[in-house]
Amino acid sequence: MSADVYGLLAYSVVQRKRELGLRLALGAEPRDLRRLVVASGVKLTLLGAAFGIACAFGVARLISSLLFGITSTDAWTFAGVCLLLIFATLPATYIPAFRATRVDPMESLRCE
Repeated sequence: MSADVYGLLAYSVVQRKRELGLRLALGAEPRDLRRLVVASGVKLTLLGAAFGIACAFGVARLISSLLFGITSTDAWTFAGVCLLLIFATLPATYIPAFRATRVDPMESLRCE
């Protein structure tokens, strides 16, 4: 999961190179760019976690015979998995965010 988020955000940073360079040229701080990229990654993760929980509740009754020691809708298990995903996503989003701050504004503003 975190590798997917990393790949998606790394691709997004490359595609938005001109925008990020323009933001830097207009005076945006590198921490603002990092916050922008990390926030988009966290939003994607939260959206995916919400969709996953909805699907898991729908499928829980079908797989309840395969679960041992927990109920099919154990809230602690769902919360633990969501927290694990969010904590795994944070470093995966920070690497592309750091690379976004390394964009040279003059290079990104040149015509291609």
